[in-house]
Amino acid sequence: MNFFNSKYILNDKRHGWIDYDRGISIILVTYRHCFENLERAGAQLSAHSWLEYVNVFFFGFRMPLFFIASGMFIGSSMHKSGYGTYIKNRVQSVLYPMLLWGIIQISLQIFFSRYTSSAEKVGWDSYFNLLINPRATGQFWYLNALFFVGVIYATLKYFLHFKILHQLLLGALLYATCAYFNAHEIASGLFADIFKYYLFFAIGDLISSYLKSEKAAGIFSSLKVIIPLLIAFVLIQLLFTSINMTEPKNNYRVENLMPMFFILVALVGCAFSISISFSLKKLNTFRFIRVVGYNSVHIYCMQILVIGVTRLILMNALGISNVPVVFFLTLASAVLVPMFIYQICMRMGLWWLFTLKKPKEELAALSTNSFKKQ
Repeated sequence: MNFFNSKYILNDKRHGWIDYDRGISIILVTYRHCFENLERAGAQLSAHSWLEYVNVFFFGFRMPLFFIASGMFIGSSMHKSGYGTYIKNRVQSVLYPMLLWGIIQISLQIFFSRYTSSAEKVGWDSYFNLLINPRATGQFWYLNALFFVGVIYATLKYFLHFKILHQLLLGALLYATCAYFNAHEIASGLFADIFKYYLFFAIGDLISSYLKSEKAAGIFSSLKVIIPLLIAFVLIQLLFTSINMTEPKNNYRVENLMPMFFILVALVGCAFSISISFSLKKLNTFRFIRVVGYNSVHIYCMQILVIGVTRLILMNALGISNVPVVFFLTLASAVLVPMFIYQICMRMGLWWLFTLKKPKEELAALSTNSFKKQ
């Protein structure tokens, strides 16, 4: 596992539970992307209804969790480095990889569209959609929203001296506005996800000091907390799944039409995931999930391309027709291949494919490991 520079990632100085949390989330996100890709490709998923059930069951809390985790660091980042450095870091580590990998993905989709029968509409306007209508570009909406939410939040915090209470109230207002737009089917482009997830980013800022404390680690990894959260999580997710699966092809019913219930689904799911992550860190087990979490952005940027290529190889080139086999091989590839590509690029000095800020500590760790091997 050290090929993935795991010794550096597993350094005790890091907030390891957050990497566990991101690892859980990115695996669930990848599961959904694999399901959607195979469904669009015409795979007979209807014969394996349990695959769809799992897809919907773990759908509601994944993305709010990413925004909460990101919001946890805005206070400490701005206190340490200031507003300008924070914005610069967001450009380097969020906006830049979104634009670069978005352009790479769209370019490949346009080029290969003549050879595939994909129903996805990809054209030259897709490049502009990376910024103005990110949902039309596929997975890159998340990085778009993450960047703009962070910039807006930091700007209001720095220039207008918004306290956390102000940010929470603004987040609630934006969330209500988003709910109104969804209920009346009003398109709002890039603002849709900014409005929806600003509140969760603010919640992350609110709870950051507590969740970074030793007290939180002890409480959240306690069975007295895990068991009630597990019961609440299962019951809420069962209801969430039953509602969303009443209308075929509309897994967004709760998210778009039941905003208050969606908040409950998101917060209970996030709390349970955080509890599991604290427990995994305490037990120091399943450490590969932590490594996956550290690479979550790299996986997110590349996984659609990897899913498409893997599916073509398995189904077209190798002729594998067993849907569960294709699904889980594709899922594994979509998590592992981007991590391999990232490490190869780092070793070749191509770090600029993922960030504009040279990761000096990570590169130094790689260099040290390579030297020891020799």
